[in-house]
Amino acid sequence: MTPAARSTAAWTLVAIQFALLAVLVVVPPGSLWVRDGVTFLVGGALVVVGLVIAVIAGVGLGRALTPSPVPRAEAELVTTGAFVLTRHPIYSGLLVLGAGLAVIGASPWHLGAWAALLITLMVKSRFEERLLLERYEAYAQYAARVGRLVPGVGRIR
Repeated sequence: MTPAARSTAAWTLVAIQFALLAVLVVVPPGSLWVRDGVTFLVGGALVVVGLVIAVIAGVGLGRALTPSPVPRAEAELVTTGAFVLTRHPIYSGLLVLGAGLAVIGASPWHLGAWAALLITLMVKSRFEERLLLERYEAYAQYAARVGRLVPGVGRIR
């Protein structure tokens, strides 16, 4: 893949990711389940937990942080902090946050947007991992012991 095509693919995935998060926020609520205090409490807790996970992971990346799955030229491989638990904790956090928004939204559109977000982040993480494997010699060993989005799940053998 040429650098231009890689960049286009990367930023397309970023745009889709943010568009799906926006859909989860702006789509009118539905009635798949009762939207009561418990629903808002559970959904709100998931939003907060997901946001905290994503922020902690983003801070842990420091200067390596970029929304693009293409690693920054000057970045070092980060395997500490939240990255001890999963290889893509920001994506994990966004999925938890999105799940909270889907719980609060209670519509088929919310569930569909969350499923599309999951698929997008899986594609984005696999794309990113190909680049990380090319860039960092230690990435293969790291990926063999740390799960992709969930601790212990999705290790690369």
